[in-house]
Amino acid sequence: MSQCTRNKIAQYMFAALRELQWHGAPKLDVRTGTGVSKNLDEIDLKILSEIQADGRITNVELAKRVGISPPPCLRRVRTLEEEGYIQGYRGLLDPRKLGFDVTVFASVHLSSQADADLRAFEEFVRAEPLVRECWMLSGEVDFILKCVAPDMATFQEFVTHLTAAPHVRNVRTSLVLHNSKYEAAVPLDLKMAG
Repeated sequence: MSQCTRNKIAQYMFAALRELQWHGAPKLDVRTGTGVSKNLDEIDLKILSEIQADGRITNVELAKRVGISPPPCLRRVRTLEEEGYIQGYRGLLDPRKLGFDVTVFASVHLSSQADADLRAFEEFVRAEPLVRECWMLSGEVDFILKCVAPDMATFQEFVTHLTAAPHVRNVRTSLVLHNSKYEAAVPLDLKMAG
């Protein structure tokens, strides 16, 4: 096979791969033929931004807003879901309107940072309905918990239960007085600008 023929075949293969990837197929490593992490293009970022702003948007409306036709838009959304960029869809509820008037951050310091003890604490927290978020931190505090409760008495009962949990050295709580900013979304504008 001549070098010219090989070059034409390579160009055809790369064009076919680009076409597949533009339509939302997973990107392939040409050398190994295996899937690699997808590099998001501008359309993917627009799709994510629109879905993040309105998770109930129809595929037809989404396609119109991002400037592509509905079938490739749907393929891209499915690929973004499969690759974990879109973790799920849910409604954001107002806790106060539902009677959860108390929001508290609890800083938890454990007496042991052994891997098994950290995992045991995380399992304990997953079973607690008042804990809405749990973050493991570096530094003096091991975990910070965001908790919501209908009233202070309910939260106090939880704190008593929390301080009695295995390996909990101490718990410090901070009652939320006012929320100045709540953005559950990822700042995709920064990705699109750069």
